[in-house]
Amino acid sequence: MLSPSDFGAVWLTLKLAALVTLILLIVGTPIAWWLARTRSWWKVPIGAVVALPIVLPPTVLGFYLLILMGPNGPVGQFTQWAGIGLLPFTFTGLVIASVFYSLPFVVQPIQNAFEALGDRPLEAAATLGAKPLDAFFSVAVPLAKPGFLTAGVLGFAHTVGEFGVVLMIGGNIPDKTRVVSVQIYDHVEALEYAQAHVLAAGMVVFSFLVLAALYTLNPTGRKK
Repeated sequence: MLSPSDFGAVWLTLKLAALVTLILLIVGTPIAWWLARTRSWWKVPIGAVVALPIVLPPTVLGFYLLILMGPNGPVGQFTQWAGIGLLPFTFTGLVIASVFYSLPFVVQPIQNAFEALGDRPLEAAATLGAKPLDAFFSVAVPLAKPGFLTAGVLGFAHTVGEFGVVLMIGGNIPDKTRVVSVQIYDHVEALEYAQAHVLAAGMVVFSFLVLAALYTLNPTGRKK
């Protein structure tokens, strides 16, 4: 059965994933729109930066975020100057690191959905007198709904499963930064395999449900 510390890790993981997914949908949408519509030469380098967490080992990303947020890093010096204090080993620092870590899993599905729209729907909206912002929210966003749903599911699931970045930025503080993946690691380290099995099996079921949701939401997947 789940112990109080297990429940605490599950609750913290769900809270972290929900908050990170919401931030990513807000931040990632304009990035995805710009990447889908721009013809600037900046598209390639910025797209590569967004996709970096896909290929980088989480410990590498976590290490550099730790340096940036540390007492001698530019972000750390700014947060200390602003009276916020240092972000590493706090829930806020964990949220910021998770946003960077899961960024491509939200931006890329939305970008693909925007690119699939083409120019005709927006041109038709413009001929009817719609302003660019109105056309974006009344035409582009509704037509790109499958991309938003896929991005939300992937962003949430990827944040739930993170481990390396959590250890580098959040550490292992109960009810503050200890998420499910770290709790499983702690149980294994303590040879508490039964407790680790309960949480790990829950993650397996969760992953299956995520994939099932993705295949259901993806029209191409349904046709196959």
